[in-house]
Amino acid sequence: MINQPPVDLLIEQLGTDKQPVSRYCLCVVAAKRARQIIEQNSSNPKGNEILKELAVASREIASGKIKYVKD
Repeated sequence: MINQPPVDLLIEQLGTDKQPVSRYCLCVVAAKRARQIIEQNSSNPKGNEILKELAVASREIASGKIKYVKD
């Protein structure tokens, strides 16, 4: 369960004023980004830095680095 940043904040960041995203959409976006992080780290191990991939993905969403675009 994600406590920080709050799920409501993540939903606001991914959505727009006109159309907010669902919790399901948030889960899909965060999981895809977490998988990308895992793939990047498997080729470049960073040593002692231990951060959960989903926590990193959620922080990136909260900071606005990750955007959701509906196809």
